[in-house]
Amino acid sequence: MKKGIIYGLLAYLTWGLLPLYWKLFNAMPAGEILAHRILWSFVFVAVLVTVAKRWKQLKSVVKDRKSRWAVVLCSIFISCNWLLFIWAVNSGNVIETSLGYYMNPLISVVFAVLFLKEKLRAGQWAAIIIAGIGVLLMAVQYGHVPWIAIVLAVSFALYGLAKKVAQLDVLLGLTWETMIVVPIAMIYLTFIQVDGSATVHTLSGGSMVLLLLSGAFTALPLFWFAKAAERLPLSMVGFIQYIAPTTSLLLAIFVFDEEFTEAQLVSFTFIWFALIIYTFVSFRKAKASKQLSEAA
Repeated sequence: MKKGIIYGLLAYLTWGLLPLYWKLFNAMPAGEILAHRILWSFVFVAVLVTVAKRWKQLKSVVKDRKSRWAVVLCSIFISCNWLLFIWAVNSGNVIETSLGYYMNPLISVVFAVLFLKEKLRAGQWAAIIIAGIGVLLMAVQYGHVPWIAIVLAVSFALYGLAKKVAQLDVLLGLTWETMIVVPIAMIYLTFIQVDGSATVHTLSGGSMVLLLLSGAFTALPLFWFAKAAERLPLSMVGFIQYIAPTTSLLLAIFVFDEEFTEAQLVSFTFIWFALIIYTFVSFRKAKASKQLSEAA
């Protein structure tokens, strides 16, 4: 369990600190950053697959129609999520990205009910309703729906749902996810290079190295998360995951100087309260299920 906690902390702290990383490339368009992220993520996982000697197993991941569709959908959902997150960070909307990842667990629960026919307790439904009130309050304050937060939450929840349905191997699944979109990324990078609109050549040597490392910064947290999920109860993983949006929120307020209004504080308070209720009820539910299985 101790190793699982360490893996979980590494994964979610890395995700929470990613706004600092993407801010280093503030002068680059989000699409160009995304294309490089996809390219170097594929290179990184390809090296890992080569070292692990697992290329022969790659085909087994997509052996049936359901798996093939799941891989394609995972690739689409995570690419859209990455693009919006990078754009939002570099356009000064880190607080809203934080809101999105606070909402994500609750959106995932709704999808589990709708698509996987999972049952919820009354307290879990109450948490979802309270979170919905928080989002509604923020929509009233903004004068529009906080679409960045909602799209980030929904796209990542759909990504998780697709992986859950297909039960993809972490490394081989990520290889397919990046391999599907890497041709598009390379075509785009070639086009903007020929067109003369590419900005990568303006980076310093140090920034160029950091851009090449975007693959590692993308893949490693996913592996750490998988290791944590293997060793820890789901309720504990669910609790640790709030480290990421909390870290991003603190960065937005104290490092990036984004305005955090009283109205936003009220909205976030509803979300935090909903998450506390949901985590508590889920923990009680998991504990009761364990006691029943032990008694049986």
